Amino acid sequence: MKHTIGVDIGTSSVKLILVNQGGEIVQEVSKGYSVIQHQSGYSEQNPDIWVEKTIEGLSELVNNFDGSSQDIYGISFSGQMHGLILIDKDYQVLRNAILWNDTRTTKECKEIEERVGNERLLSITQNKAQEGFTLAKLLWVRKHEPSIFSQSKLFMLPKDYVRYKLTGQIHTDYSDAAGTLMLDINKKKWSEEICDALNIDIDICPSIIESHSYVGKLKHKIMNETGLSINTSVFTGGADNACSAIGAGILEKNNTMVSIGTSGVILTHEENKGENFQGEVHYFNHCIQDEFYSMGVTLAAGYSLNWFRETFAQDKKLNELLDKVDKVPAGSNGLLFTPYIVGERSPHINANIRGSFIGIDSNHTATHFVRSIMEGVTFSLKESLEIFKKSGKKIDTVISVGGGAKSKTWLQMQANIFNTKVIKLRDEQGAAKGAAILAAYGVGWFHSLKDCARSFGYLNVEKIYYPEQDKLEIYNQLFTIYKDIYPVTFKLNNNLKDLRNDVFSS
Repeated sequence: MKHTIGVDIGTSSVKLILVNQGGEIVQEVSKGYSVIQHQSGYSEQNPDIWVEKTIEGLSELVNNFDGSSQDIYGISFSGQMHGLILIDKDYQVLRNAILWNDTRTTKECKEIEERVGNERLLSITQNKAQEGFTLAKLLWVRKHEPSIFSQSKLFMLPKDYVRYKLTGQIHTDYSDAAGTLMLDINKKKWSEEICDALNIDIDICPSIIESHSYVGKLKHKIMNETGLSINTSVFTGGADNACSAIGAGILEKNNTMVSIGTSGVILTHEENKGENFQGEVHYFNHCIQDEFYSMGVTLAAGYSLNWFRETFAQDKKLNELLDKVDKVPAGSNGLLFTPYIVGERSPHINANIRGSFIGIDSNHTATHFVRSIMEGVTFSLKESLEIFKKSGKKIDTVISVGGGAKSKTWLQMQANIFNTKVIKLRDEQGAAKGAAILAAYGVGWFHSLKDCARSFGYLNVEKIYYPEQDKLEIYNQLFTIYKDIYPVTFKLNNNLKDLRNDVFSS
């Protein structure tokens, strides 16, 4: 049987899956790596670690494959958005990649607002200037590392750098380009107006092609290292959230997905460019040609749980902490958590805000804190969901993917807090599967990308969680209180900012 490979370049690991022509995942491989944090707000990685681990993963897939590598017809990519990789005239990396969750660029965001103008920026990109976007990172490097910036021939995004190292071809796609804050999303081209306003040479931007476009073949060196053959065609791929949406079957208007991993995302499909959320949530080009999606982002979702475990419960595995959560009632006995421990993106664009536990009581245990973290992350995502609903969307069903979908308790909690049905899928490889679907469509197995996604997702529902009526009122009351915490703690966190940085740097 014919197969394709999907590769997802994540923040903590690269995930690879081998999918057959019937849409079944026949193999999965994950290779981990770490994030480099020189100081508070910084988040970097060496781009070559992505390449190294991808090659290792491909070799493992091929070596463990029962069939012939000749039967692997396509490979495509998904990747963490917004990352900045700078390369010189010899196509060598000039510095570590600055990642999506890096928040050092507050001053550069203000510069963008002043020189482009908020209204004009929204008109061109349908997004506000935020610390995570690639454009602000470019300006930061130009200001703080001028010698590196002066050597820069081109910037690249994470998945595109990996694909370049495997093929020698340099491109990006529209879904990833939209996350740079440099793309005119309606005209589908780099914005000369934004580049001119900020004195950026537009030639530093890579060429843009569709997510399903054929790029070429693997280098002979890569074929020798991985065992893949000349039969394997390479396709562009897309941004991780767009690929996750395809992998989860989010293909029509009002289709909505929540993904809880390192960050949390709530995403809804847009069929045209008519929506305008005024930057409260993100609005990006999709991997599906000429369609879009809107998205709210909680920066520290699963990361909040990992932070708590590593700080207060190192002797426990995360699963051990989660297994006890059902013993704590909904609402965590009056304990509320805001997941702003690294700043926030949606709907509160604020790199300085920090998290809070509100209502700590001497009777609260570690399990109360764990449950309150899960509830706080879900409340944060609900804030973005409410914005979608205010625009007129009818959202009664949410497909849940990512690490959060592995917890039955969290899935039921999402149903209760969102007051929607929540669907758990049989497989949790949304982004990597979306990349495999792009490859399957690229090699010509289906007439359209949506037909391919539907076929690959056929009968993929494992379980549906319904809202529990006795929990709805509790969570509605808590959500009202939760929304009051951000404005109350805003000034306090601004006052603490300099002290926080001084303590870290000492």
